[in-house]
Amino acid sequence: MSLRWRIALVITVVSCAVAAVLGVLVHNVVTRQVVGEMRKEVRDGLDQAMSAYEYGTTMPDHAALDPPQLPGRLRTLVADGKRGTVVGERDGQAVIWSAAPADGKALTIWLPYGATRSRLETIDTAILGSSLLAAGAVTLAGLFLAARISRRLSATAAVARRITDGDLDARVGMGPRRPGKGGRDEVQDVAIALDTMAESLQRRLESEKRFTADVAHELRTPLTGMVAAAGLLPEGRPKEMINDRLQALRGLTEDLLEISRLDAGAERPELSEHRLGALVEHAVRGTGLEAETEVVRDVVVRTDRRRLDRILANLIVNAHKHGRPPVTLTVDGPVVTVEDQGDGFPPELVAEGPQRFRTGDPGRGRGHGLGLTIVMGQAGVLGIDVTFGAGARGGARTTLRLPEH
Repeated sequence: MSLRWRIALVITVVSCAVAAVLGVLVHNVVTRQVVGEMRKEVRDGLDQAMSAYEYGTTMPDHAALDPPQLPGRLRTLVADGKRGTVVGERDGQAVIWSAAPADGKALTIWLPYGATRSRLETIDTAILGSSLLAAGAVTLAGLFLAARISRRLSATAAVARRITDGDLDARVGMGPRRPGKGGRDEVQDVAIALDTMAESLQRRLESEKRFTADVAHELRTPLTGMVAAAGLLPEGRPKEMINDRLQALRGLTEDLLEISRLDAGAERPELSEHRLGALVEHAVRGTGLEAETEVVRDVVVRTDRRRLDRILANLIVNAHKHGRPPVTLTVDGPVVTVEDQGDGFPPELVAEGPQRFRTGDPGRGRGHGLGLTIVMGQAGVLGIDVTFGAGARGGARTTLRLPEH
């Protein structure tokens, strides 16, 4: 049950309970008042009848000694020397009886009670109708209030989901509370806190993107000079070691530049149709690393060959660098899986996805953590769904699901 209906249900139950309690209280008060008036009237009539009996004058029309229809409990009360008043019947009609002892007999008077009973029933009907009307009005008001709260919370949750999906420009936009406006609005507080968090997160991410791009651009120029200078060194082991480190630094710089372009949303795919099996085999050959390719079912896909090649190459290099051979690539329709026989991905990578400059546990921790980040960025450009998990034999498995042609 949604929050809206739960609030409405609680308000309905509470309003009905309050209406029932108030209805019972009003019913009891009115009944006591009306019946009390009738009892006073019949007791006054009984006093008149007693006076008439004692002085031998004519008694009222609704008075008699020991009438046969006198209720038994009232007859017993009179036999004990007491007065009493009860509601009963006489000749099939509702009446209110009152009796008192007189020379060992029961002097009795009765008055019609039907009109009073009808009056009480009318009052009860009015109380019930008013209670239902009040409960309905409160329920509708509660439903409206719950719907308003639910809509605002749903809008806030939708913006939170958009932010989670990467849309950092999303805002709830309820705005701050106006000065002098009394009371608290918790929903507005949540919305303002979410907008503030999104703005802070956006500023930090933009700062990180600018820093990454600036570092990559600033490194490129001196790195080019260092590569050129290294070419002037005499041949030998020192030159090989310097060139190896320079190539690693150049790769890192190019990865940073690629990530900065992906972060900026400047990458646009050049789509064309290709057979997926051939693309995978070409990517394996391009890495120069050993990997087994198995095409279970080949399909034609519409994708950017260069970007898909980049994704597959990064996954193959990552499998060789952090896992153990054999590395296997399987094509089954639009799905490509890359598996190795290493220790598998760290749990936090499977749960949260790859993070730049973080590679997980020491077993798979050598490197700068940009390879899988680039895989996710290029996959986003091509609309490829990427999932990380464990292979059938315990190694790392990456699954790519390409859009079907």
